[in-house]
Amino acid sequence: MLHLKIITPKKLVYEEEVNAVIVPTVAGEITILPKHADLLSLLKEGVITIKKEKEMEYLSVGGGYLETDGKTIHILVSRAYGQDEINEDRTKEAMLRAQKILTDTKDKQERDEALRSMKRSVVDMKLLSKIRRRKSS
Repeated sequence: MLHLKIITPKKLVYEEEVNAVIVPTVAGEITILPKHADLLSLLKEGVITIKKEKEMEYLSVGGGYLETDGKTIHILVSRAYGQDEINEDRTKEAMLRAQKILTDTKDKQERDEALRSMKRSVVDMKLLSKIRRRKSS
């Protein structure tokens, strides 16, 4: 078992014993298992998959860092939302608003914010898709 802690600037989001964690690094997805070699890695926005005895959980996260010694995993990210915190309708609305801003606006700051919003929404939709696939199998 691994002791997993996921922390954002605002709070400790998750702390439990887990069997494995799959994370989105800048070099691709990696799986951390017990007795993993020491590792410090840069994370990108994406979905973290947490494997426990008989269940899997998903978190939508912003960029950050992962550190492990094979016994403990510390994940520090800019944001983290659990699968129950994401509203599909609001996420789709955010995507549509961002697309409209990107189409209609020339202001660089507004476009940058719209792109960030779009990236977050895409990650959240990916998480919802993973949950649907898991339920249907």
